[in-house]
Amino acid sequence: MTRSHVAAALTAALGTIAFGAAEAQCRPPASSHEARLLAFYEAPALFSMGSAPERLAAGAVSIGGEAVPVPSPDAALTHPTFCYQYTTNNTKLAPLFARPRIVVGLPAGFAVEGSFVPPVSVSNARVTVGSLALSRTQSIPLGRGSVLLELRAHGTLGRIHGPITCPRSSLQLNDAAAPCYGTSPSRDSYDPKSLGVEAAAGTQLGRLDVYAGGGANRLDPRFRAGFTDALGNVDHTTIDVALVRGVAYGGATLHLRHDLAVSGQLYVVPADVSTVRLGVAYRVR
Repeated sequence: MTRSHVAAALTAALGTIAFGAAEAQCRPPASSHEARLLAFYEAPALFSMGSAPERLAAGAVSIGGEAVPVPSPDAALTHPTFCYQYTTNNTKLAPLFARPRIVVGLPAGFAVEGSFVPPVSVSNARVTVGSLALSRTQSIPLGRGSVLLELRAHGTLGRIHGPITCPRSSLQLNDAAAPCYGTSPSRDSYDPKSLGVEAAAGTQLGRLDVYAGGGANRLDPRFRAGFTDALGNVDHTTIDVALVRGVAYGGATLHLRHDLAVSGQLYVVPADVSTVRLGVAYRVR
């Protein structure tokens, strides 16, 4: 999911804010379409583990990246139910989110992992997303073999700027009471924000590591409008939601060489969306 894709999808789904509450703060209930849509688009950015559990030696460094295809939301979610008036804006989503990953091994089986997508402008949208995680992996005897158990805490912050509520294609000067009455696109922002904990167990099958796990995430995304209409009215309405989401996932990592591996994962947020995560990692040292 690129920066412009998030903006486009939110344009289609959230619609346009009523100007009677130009400085209002809207806190929709968890069951509203607005809250569920914000959670839907936060799911791909959640900084879950990207590969099978692995115990890195202290000082070891792994670099790589991942791509997360994201399906379009259910059509029902494109109709606002709490904060917004209805609009027929409809822009298509090109569903892909990509980011780098770097993992550094620490003593006693701990590891720190980070990711940063620097500010990049694409199709009038600009994004910055950063993530950080701390994990500990240990081997647990099981019968004649063993499994690797990884415990992990992670967090993500970001900001996406762009014409979300009123892109240029939605501007109009025919009706001052209708949405997007103006000549300049809106300058809105969407801020993904999450904290999570998870646990996963994996085992080796030759060059293939398989694993499964789950956890819980606290989501606090925020949306802020920024539109000035043709009459000079400025709208800075915000939407804030606070949600807790359970997750489950499973996947496999194939070691192509001792220092190169590829991974695939099915990541499921039962309340919102299921995605597939594809990744590659290279052991630097």
